Amino acid sequence: MRSWIAVLVLLVVALAAAWGWHALALDPGEVRLRFAGWRIETSFVFGVIAAVLLWAVLSLVLRALFWPQRAWRKRALRRGHERIADGLVAAVEGRHAQAAKSLERAAHVAALQAPALLARARSAQAQGDAGQATAALDAAAETVPAAALALRARFLLERDENEKALDLLKDGMAESTLPPAALQSLIEAATRCGDSGAALVALSALAKTHSLTDDAFADLETETLVAALAGATNAAALDAIWTGLGRARRQREAVVIAYARRAAALGQPLAAMGELEAALRRDWSERLVRAYGELGPADVAARLRQAEGWIAAQPNSAGLMLTLGRFCNQSELWGKAREYLGRGLAIAPDAALWEALGDACAGLGDADTAQRAYRNALRAARDEKTETLPDMLHGALDTRASVVEQRSAHGVPTLALPRQ
Repeated sequence: MRSWIAVLVLLVVALAAAWGWHALALDPGEVRLRFAGWRIETSFVFGVIAAVLLWAVLSLVLRALFWPQRAWRKRALRRGHERIADGLVAAVEGRHAQAAKSLERAAHVAALQAPALLARARSAQAQGDAGQATAALDAAAETVPAAALALRARFLLERDENEKALDLLKDGMAESTLPPAALQSLIEAATRCGDSGAALVALSALAKTHSLTDDAFADLETETLVAALAGATNAAALDAIWTGLGRARRQREAVVIAYARRAAALGQPLAAMGELEAALRRDWSERLVRAYGELGPADVAARLRQAEGWIAAQPNSAGLMLTLGRFCNQSELWGKAREYLGRGLAIAPDAALWEALGDACAGLGDADTAQRAYRNALRAARDEKTETLPDMLHGALDTRASVVEQRSAHGVPTLALPRQ
C-alpha cells in the first residue's frame, strides 16, 4: 500500500514539474527594480534564484555575527548542568555547604533557575537553615509557584508545623489546582490536624491525577479513611463519613474495624456489631474477630452467643478464643474464660491471650497463676520465652502444643502442630 502511495506522489510531482517548466518556457516573466537611479531588469526565474541566494548569504552573516553570543550561552548552560548535577550529588551525600554553593551558581542560568532553587531549598532545609530555604522558595515561586508551594508545605510538615501547612495548602487549593505532591501533603496535614473533611476532599482530587500506583493509593486511601473514622466527633459525623463511602471501601478490613471501634465508643454498639458480623460472614479474619471482642461491655451476652456459634466453623482460631475469653471475663464466667484462653494459647500464644488469662485467674482467686500469666504477657510482647504454668485446681490448664484439625483447599483433613 505504501509503495503505491509513493509512486502516486512521485507522479504528481513529475506532472507539476513538467507543467511548471512548460509554463516558464512560454513566458519566463519579468522583474524590474528601481532605486535611487539604479534600475535592474531580469527574468522572474533569475529573480527568485537571486532572492534565495541573498537570503542564504544574509543568514550566514547573521549566524557569524551572533556566534560568540550563542557559544557563550551554550557554555553557560553546560556549566549550569554540571553545577546542578554536582549540587544534587553533594546534597544526597550530605555535603550541604558544597551543594548550596553549586546550586546557587546554577541558579544564575535562566533555564536552570527553577530546579536549582528548589534543590537549594531542599539542601538548606536538610542543613537546618530555614531562612535560606524560605528565601530559595520565595525566588522559585516566581517561576514555578506550584512546585514551590508543594515543597514549602512539605518543609512545614517536617517541622511539625501542621496547622500552618494545612492553612497554606487550603489557600493554594482555593486559588488553583494543586499538584499531586501538594495534595499528598494536604492529606497528611489534614489528618494530623483532625480535619477529616479536607483530607477526604484532597483524597478525591488525588485520585483523579492517577499519580500513584493502585496499591500505593489504596494504602493511602485506607489510612486516610481510618483516621477520618477514628476522629469523628459524634455519631452523626461518623454516619456521614460511613454512608459516603462506596461499597468496596466499606468492605476493607481496616476501615470496618475503625468504624466499629468508633461507633462503639460513641454509643452505637449495635451498628458496630452488625458491620463486624457482616464482614466476618464475607471473609473470616483474625483481626476482625479480635476487634469484635473490643467493643466494650455492651450486649456481652449476645456477642458471646454469636461468637460461640463460630466455634464449629473456626475451631482453630486463636483470635476467636481470645474474644470468647474476654466475653467470659466480662460476664465473670472465669472458669469458662480459662478454658477458651487455654485453647487459644495452645493454638497461637500471644501477649493478649496471656493478659486475658491473667484476668481470668485473678477472677478465680488464683493470684500466683495470674501473676505468672501477666509476666508471660510482658515476655510475649517482648518476643521473649514464656514460662510454663503449673497445674491448677479443678482442671489443669495445658498450654503446650495440641493437635488441632485443619483442612486443605480440597476439604481433606490434615494434622498440624500449632505454635507453643
